[in-house]
Amino acid sequence: MSSETEATPPPDNPYVEDPPTEFEPVEDFSDDEAREQAQRLREAIRYHDHRYYVLADPVIGDRAYDALFARLEALEDAFDLDREASPTQRVGGEPLDELASVEHVAPMGSIDQGGEASEVREFDRRVRDRLSDAGYDGEIEYFCEPKFDGLSVEIVYEDGQFQRAATRGDGAVGEDVTENVRTIASVPQRLRGDYPDYLAVRGEVYMPRDAFTAYNSERIERGEDPFANPRNAAAGTLRQLDPSVTAERPLSIFLFGVLDASVDFDSHGALHERFPEWGLRVCDRTTVVDDIDAAIDYRDRQLDARDDLDYEIDGVVIKVDDRRACELLGATSRAPRWAFAYKFPARKERTTLRDIAVQVGRTGRLTPVALLDPVEVGGVTVSRASLHNPAQIEELGVDAGDTVRIKRAGDVIPDVVEVVESSGEATFSFPDRCPVCESAVERDGPMAFCTGGLACPAQRERAIEHYASRDALDIEGVGEKAVAKLLDAELVESPADLYDLTVDELAALSGWGQRSAENLVAEVDASREPPLANFLVALGIHDVGTVTARNLAREFGSFEAIREAGAAGDTDAFEAVDDVGPVVAESICEFFRGERNEAVLDDLLDHVDPQPADTETGDALDGQTFVFTGSLAGYTRSEAQDLVEAHGGSATSSVSGNTDYLVVGDNPGQSKRDDAEAEGVETIDQESFEELLADRGIEN
Repeated sequence: MSSETEATPPPDNPYVEDPPTEFEPVEDFSDDEAREQAQRLREAIRYHDHRYYVLADPVIGDRAYDALFARLEALEDAFDLDREASPTQRVGGEPLDELASVEHVAPMGSIDQGGEASEVREFDRRVRDRLSDAGYDGEIEYFCEPKFDGLSVEIVYEDGQFQRAATRGDGAVGEDVTENVRTIASVPQRLRGDYPDYLAVRGEVYMPRDAFTAYNSERIERGEDPFANPRNAAAGTLRQLDPSVTAERPLSIFLFGVLDASVDFDSHGALHERFPEWGLRVCDRTTVVDDIDAAIDYRDRQLDARDDLDYEIDGVVIKVDDRRACELLGATSRAPRWAFAYKFPARKERTTLRDIAVQVGRTGRLTPVALLDPVEVGGVTVSRASLHNPAQIEELGVDAGDTVRIKRAGDVIPDVVEVVESSGEATFSFPDRCPVCESAVERDGPMAFCTGGLACPAQRERAIEHYASRDALDIEGVGEKAVAKLLDAELVESPADLYDLTVDELAALSGWGQRSAENLVAEVDASREPPLANFLVALGIHDVGTVTARNLAREFGSFEAIREAGAAGDTDAFEAVDDVGPVVAESICEFFRGERNEAVLDDLLDHVDPQPADTETGDALDGQTFVFTGSLAGYTRSEAQDLVEAHGGSATSSVSGNTDYLVVGDNPGQSKRDDAEAEGVETIDQESFEELLADRGIEN
């Protein structure tokens, strides 16, 4: 075992204080010289990690640290040095095929919890009664700590060396996330000081709030969906099959419990003091209190401080401090009798707006998204909300740091509805350049648009993804990852390029095989004669969704007729179509009048022949309005909607008082069913729907 104390630097190490940042070329070193310098660098980097992540007291700057780290990587690469215990392993290893299951060294149970002081006092009464019955005559003190809202993990050290890590799972068996946890900088690869021979600890992996906000902002600006909250971000990151992805994301950890060890501890407080001596990071907001009233006061103080912390907590954990008393109390089948989680009330509607990110949509529209401290709205915890457009930002006068009120309606992203408390006089300055491609941003009324068109990666990538999506041409295999790979390989620049792909080109890409390449080419070929409505959806015309596309197809019959009316700017022709008003009509005309879009359409029509729609409709369902939820067996919801409308009925996306039937398929959403109950709308299953069609003489 090492005899280092928690803050003692490795002796005679030139890379600890004021280290050099320029080095002799690695090719000038012998094998022995390389190993010696690498060993000193590893010792120094571990020391600097401990100072930064555990003690929060670094002694060198980031640039100096980066230089040491880069030098160690260069030595390990040039001399093929053993890296098993090296800090460089934090950059991630080879991708895994799947996460293996691993049995915990001891059960990782849950904790009884409640949100009322009376429940905490009842916990105290049970503790005192049981200990009295067991003959315990010591003082009952409580160790109090924040209840972190992250992902629980088990980490095992043998002879001071990091061995493995696993998620909590079902408490007995978890997922092996060893290589991913290895990349977390605040998890030491080797313990410090007078550590035990064997140690299995429990901790909580989390994503710091500031880092979460910044990372979500980057995702939005790349056109990716943001994480819902820091806990989801941490959980999703830790379960990545590629450790290098985990290494790129800003995770941290708090360690707070021992599952098994070769040493004993008298109390939780003593355990908390020993962890930093071994290099294990703990939270500094813990305390030992004399009675349950003091524990309740502690919880109230943490509730007041909650919004100022850089990590999410949703309550506090109150533990009997004496470990001998804990053994006497024992546990139920699911939870220890010596611990209780005193939960916070859910945040309601008001929260802090941390940042505003600008997302570029497939039509070039720039949409500002508010990144929030997580808040519960309508029973759902959210951490982002829509600001819709620059005009709304100006109207609200909102900026990062403001306290805002959030409103959520239905199943859509919440809105920022007002600034409750401003952090200053400023209003967020909307960018005049696209955050993705740097093209100029043009304002169109309240909206803002990137002028880059298909030259903008965000628009190009999303346009291809949308073209192949289920509601459009439904080309299986052309999803987000595939499109990104095709763009990186410069095989496609527009949807039309999909039709020029060859099996040989695809099979040559990393991660693709002959069969997957053949399948994709076959899928693309099968989309060459799409239904007109699906083709209209695939074009991504602003404000033209599935319902409007079906109405347009039924009214005009052919793509040539729609294109001709659009190019002529015939808004009256479009406004004569159900569900098309002046704004949508103008959007359609603008699309078909655009020179860039003309060229894209010409390229597409060299490969694709949209099939004319049947303009003749029956009247068997005249006056009947249907809404569908869930998946249907044998055909898609879109096809069911087409069938309804082909026979004079209406198919809408939301339930209202005018709805006649809600058709419920497999795995339905709850909100539409709740709306149907509230509006008194009849709910039927797929079998009843088909019987209704048959009764009206409609072949399905």
